Amino acid sequence: MNNWIKRNSGHLIVAAIFFVLTYAYFLSPILQGKVLYQSDVLQAKAMQKEIMDVKEKTGHAPLWTNQMFGGMPSYQIWAKYGKNLTTYVIDGLKVIFPNPVDTVLLYLFGAYLLFCTLNLNRWLAAAGAIAFAFSSYNFIYIEAGHANQAYAIAFFAPIVAGIIMTLRGRYILGSALTAFFLAMEIRSNHVQMTYYLLLAIIILVFIELYHAIKTKANRPFFKAIAYLFAGTILAVLVNAGSLWTTYEYSKYTIRGQPNLKSEKTEASTGLDKDYAYNWSQGVTEVFTFFIPNAYGGGSGTTAGQDSKVAKALMEKGVDAGQAQQFASQIPLYWGNKPSTSGPWYFGAIVFFLFVLGLIIVKNRIKWWLLGAVLLSVFLSFGKNLPFLSDLFFNYFPLYNKFRAVESTLVIASLCFPVLAFLALNEVYINPDKKYIWDKTKLAFYISGGLTLLMIILPGIFLSFKSTEHQNFVNALSQAFRGDTGMANSVANALIEDRQALERQDAIRTLIFIALAFGLIYILIKQKINTTFAAIAFMGIVLIDMWSVDKRYLKDDTFVDRSLIDQAYVPREIDEFIMRDKDPNFRVMDLTLQDPFRDSHSSYFYKTVGGFHSARLRRFDELMENQFTKSINQDVLDMLNTKYIITPDPKTGAASMRANSTACGNAWFVKSVKYVKDADEEMVAISSFSPKDEAMIDERYKKLVEAKPLGYDANATIKLTSYTPEHLTYQTGSTANQVAVFSEIYYDKGWTMLIDGVEQPYYRADYLLRAATIPVGNHKIEFIFHPTSYYTGENISLAGSVLLILALGGAVYTERKKKQPEVKKG
Repeated sequence: MNNWIKRNSGHLIVAAIFFVLTYAYFLSPILQGKVLYQSDVLQAKAMQKEIMDVKEKTGHAPLWTNQMFGGMPSYQIWAKYGKNLTTYVIDGLKVIFPNPVDTVLLYLFGAYLLFCTLNLNRWLAAAGAIAFAFSSYNFIYIEAGHANQAYAIAFFAPIVAGIIMTLRGRYILGSALTAFFLAMEIRSNHVQMTYYLLLAIIILVFIELYHAIKTKANRPFFKAIAYLFAGTILAVLVNAGSLWTTYEYSKYTIRGQPNLKSEKTEASTGLDKDYAYNWSQGVTEVFTFFIPNAYGGGSGTTAGQDSKVAKALMEKGVDAGQAQQFASQIPLYWGNKPSTSGPWYFGAIVFFLFVLGLIIVKNRIKWWLLGAVLLSVFLSFGKNLPFLSDLFFNYFPLYNKFRAVESTLVIASLCFPVLAFLALNEVYINPDKKYIWDKTKLAFYISGGLTLLMIILPGIFLSFKSTEHQNFVNALSQAFRGDTGMANSVANALIEDRQALERQDAIRTLIFIALAFGLIYILIKQKINTTFAAIAFMGIVLIDMWSVDKRYLKDDTFVDRSLIDQAYVPREIDEFIMRDKDPNFRVMDLTLQDPFRDSHSSYFYKTVGGFHSARLRRFDELMENQFTKSINQDVLDMLNTKYIITPDPKTGAASMRANSTACGNAWFVKSVKYVKDADEEMVAISSFSPKDEAMIDERYKKLVEAKPLGYDANATIKLTSYTPEHLTYQTGSTANQVAVFSEIYYDKGWTMLIDGVEQPYYRADYLLRAATIPVGNHKIEFIFHPTSYYTGENISLAGSVLLILALGGAVYTERKKKQPEVKKG
């Protein structure tokens, strides 16, 4: 044990530094017992309410919830996947470390493994890990509550490390680590991030293939690929439950095929292009990579009380208090994204070293890093570079399933620091110091000169005007009662404020570049040793990145736990509705700004609306066609909307009315009307009597009329037992009749039993379940038991056992290699 500690003392010191840095960043809120206020996490809390309530009561988390959008599978909301090994690894991390300490530690240790794999000494590797971990969006994602996304990004570096190990000949260890970290990546359940990583890995593999062919090293390359393929299959097996359910469900969500002909386009198997491109990076917004406030910071960054905007208003006679208040409401961000939490900042020092790396790094890894950076940056432009983006969106598999294309920059945020610190490593190991110094000066002239230009003449590259600038001026003119001179004066002052903010950060960037340049100079001149230089780089990189991160993920972002608990305090109206003993009715809350983009009401009761980016497409189509222009009362009735909450048009106060025409949990209809397709069905439910008639696609006609239909006006059908996954009804009728159930139709897992025997059911009224119920008294059950989950879980268990064996085998093999051979004789 003592020998092991001695051999690994350097790594243990680095680990201690990582722990100290991470806890230091969050020290104040941790000591005060505060928690991170994350809007997306609060939304998720409401989405998960029914799931967690049932789990607490029964010990089993249901795979279906009726809490929002009428009902949907819970796979993408919360699911245990208890036979997946990585579930327990992630749970263990969250138990040991407070949120978000666990995520930052994963950033650091994962990147450290990659840099060590690239043969950097431990201090350079530690500095590189800090540069990656503290990249601005790694912290912005945490602040926004994108926990799964942040976790997925944290496993990028160790996956790449495992791949490189394997490609360099450490087949067993490399492929085992790749399998483990890829399994963790997949379990993080952010397919978009994993997809972008895959694009980068494809570039790496092709570059390695080219090198293998060039050097005639085909055999070891393909051997490595075979091991990596096996590791990938293993990671997939470990996550079979989540992957199978996600794949199956995705085809029925807004990322799947539209049902309406009017919505079918060349990319109709995915998201709407405008929706996917909504968050596109501006082409010149890349200046934020090294000047964080080049585009005004985040949407929450405002002109402020001491701004030129405030002064311009006061010069026009506006009261100082009003002028300062007005200025504090004007955002300085001027890009064309609808909003942004902050800039993609990779670091001033990292930028300088990245430029240096493009010049001096000879390792073929450079070409992978450059290729991945260019692809991720160009794709992030989205609508601002439609040629390339449309090519991927229309023709690359799965690419059109993802929104917010600026997220491709997560690849650049990994590649920038990797190439930067490969460059610094080259400074360390290259014996030709004159060559290194000449190239360092060139990199300084390029990066420093560009930054200097951004200080002196920023208008050469940046306009500091949003695409809506003229509309803003017109709105000001209207607010100032037609005084266009005053409006233009304020608008010009706003441009000056934006320029001042950019110039201030550009000066900051130039200082850090100069510090890095100076450090390399004294290192080359042997004024300091390499260890001290690495520690110095670690320090200045940390100061650079830390100070920018604190603009976004700061102590003020943390709040008392009581405030989180108070986020869902019921109103008097909510308390009244919750006293209703009916187990499965719905509520339409129109007091929300957008009831279909807000899960708040779902915390208290089952809602027609809600929030989820993977909602069922049929419900999304219903929402767009029946609720956007006006609220269709007939559709509310068929969804068993028992209560409708509306705001007072003058005061905004909430008022509630009971909906007396709600159809109930289930009912028998008098007649059936057949429609030929989804478009006709959507038109049919625009105005109909859901209690009396059912609109059914003609494809189900044989099922509907399997038995002669009649109608019994006195027939009864009643919900007698409810859990999200198991609903029981009791019926009584003197005729075979069609019953409509106010439950969302999803045939991948739901089965219907009549007196314990499985029977067919079908879809009615565009998205509800219906069935032909035979004459007599019967027990009807709907049970959700998806094969994709339960069989997938068994596969996950087998994969988890194999992964443990693979990791154990890798450790055994590595230890055996290190054991000295015993000489015979």
